[in-house]
Amino acid sequence: MPTTLTTSVEDKLAKLIDKIAQEEGMDRSTVIRRFLINSTTEWLIEKYLKKYEEGKITLWQAAEKCELSLWEMIAEVKKRRIKVPYTIEELQEDMKGLG
Repeated sequence: MPTTLTTSVEDKLAKLIDKIAQEEGMDRSTVIRRFLINSTTEWLIEKYLKKYEEGKITLWQAAEKCELSLWEMIAEVKKRRIKVPYTIEELQEDMKGLG
């Protein structure tokens, strides 16, 4: 069941959201909802890829935390050009997640 959240924003931001809504043929709520989804997903990806880069979690664990598939997380690693030494143990754990 949806939850209603209320927040205040600056007039400039409200006008920008309204402009985007008009250009995209959406209402303000839909634009804000999409922005929130994108922003929270981005925050999760950044947080857990940093932990992955630090060697604190595996790529599979990062994908699970972000509710992405391993392949989607691999695409994020490539897109962000994250280079981390990949151990055999991590590969084995990631492969377990595929089965």
